Amino acid sequence: MATLRELEDQAWRGFLLTHDRIWREIEAGLAPLNVSMAEYSVLSLLGEAGRNGMRMSDLAQRRLMSTGGFTRLADRLERRGLIERRRSADDGRGFEVVLTKDGRALLRKAWRRQHSDLRRLFFDRLDDEHLRNLAEVWARLDPDNEDEANERSP
Repeated sequence: MATLRELEDQAWRGFLLTHDRIWREIEAGLAPLNVSMAEYSVLSLLGEAGRNGMRMSDLAQRRLMSTGGFTRLADRLERRGLIERRRSADDGRGFEVVLTKDGRALLRKAWRRQHSDLRRLFFDRLDDEHLRNLAEVWARLDPDNEDEANERSP
């Protein structure tokens, strides 16, 4: 049986425990707004996309969800009046999703809450050097940057 070196084990367990703790606390912060993390991430992507919204297929891909799973999530958000689906103006086959007025209002509240929680749980505990190091680690682990990471490796 292969085992991790002590440093590898500390790094891996630290990542898992920290991710879980921060995720749970952010999720708890969004709960009073009646927004799950999955719903928040969709609303947030739509907020970043602006008034034109995004194609359903692009949202599903960015959320790393199956089309069916994403459709069910979009159905819930639409029933709550937070998003609206429209036929794509580009080709008429696909659908674009936009935030409604209520969706934008809820997203503003969720953004403020998440920003406050992230600051308290993460950013206030790290200086710029720590953040640069983490950003470099995430870039090295990104499969889209694999060639670049291999060039930097000794």
